[in-house]
Amino acid sequence: MFDAYYFLTGGTSGIGAETARVLAKRGVRVVMAVRDMKKAEMVKERIIRENPEADIILFEIDLSSLSSVARFCSQFLSQDLPLNILINNAGVFSPNLEFSEEKIELTFATNFLGHYLLTEMLIEKMIDTAEKSGIEGRIINLSSVIHNWVKPDCFSFPKLLHPISRYNGTRAYAQSKLATILHAKALSKQLKDRNANVTINAVHPGIVKTGIIRAHKGLFTDSLFLIASKLLKSISQVGVNNTCFPFCLNSTVMAQHGNKFILFFLTLDSFLFFCIPNQSFVIIIIHALTHL
Repeated sequence: MFDAYYFLTGGTSGIGAETARVLAKRGVRVVMAVRDMKKAEMVKERIIRENPEADIILFEIDLSSLSSVARFCSQFLSQDLPLNILINNAGVFSPNLEFSEEKIELTFATNFLGHYLLTEMLIEKMIDTAEKSGIEGRIINLSSVIHNWVKPDCFSFPKLLHPISRYNGTRAYAQSKLATILHAKALSKQLKDRNANVTINAVHPGIVKTGIIRAHKGLFTDSLFLIASKLLKSISQVGVNNTCFPFCLNSTVMAQHGNKFILFFLTLDSFLFFCIPNQSFVIIIIHALTHL
């Protein structure tokens, strides 16, 4: 593995923690930007026990707060560290209407606006790192297939920032994930126009029982997950594959089909790997033998 810095938000639990663990095991430097430093220290200690050579750097950030994101970026950039990979993984699901310190709806503020500002403030560092190292930079936005639930006439930024109608947590979550995809599409075009050696993709990580899923309490959700869990994987089985796989793809494929990847992890009797281009979509179906 080349000498690289992988930047990850939301690495204290779920897919993020598993991604940090495996990346550290593969020998890269992992920069974790987290809200809860105590949990982050526990994750770091756990990773180092497994891999004493792990190189993990912790920074504090509250992605729901634009001022916190700006402070963090200034702090990070002042250290003049390279930045090869940015994984925008952190996310929340709020069943009740809550607001950030800037009085913006919490789910949208955390899942989209915080990561948007973070990416915009770090993109020049990524472009500079890629130019100096000759290694392609990668940005991964963790999205969700639930973005398809959003109706075009319901997607309005003023309404997203300050909901005035009856609040629906699932709808708010879906809208925030659609926004991450639109950001990936727009930034991908800008990077291509600049001939920058950096790509950006949005990834659906599959359905895994992380904190996001557990927040959807209810008989229907619990029953649905019970059925789905017989086919889908645990965090340790799919977390790092879902998140890391896109930046292990061939650079030509990334350049041709950048914007969105939908990753489905299924229980199959043989390994499947194929790409089906469909406008900006690349559907990747992948897996090997697993236990039911």
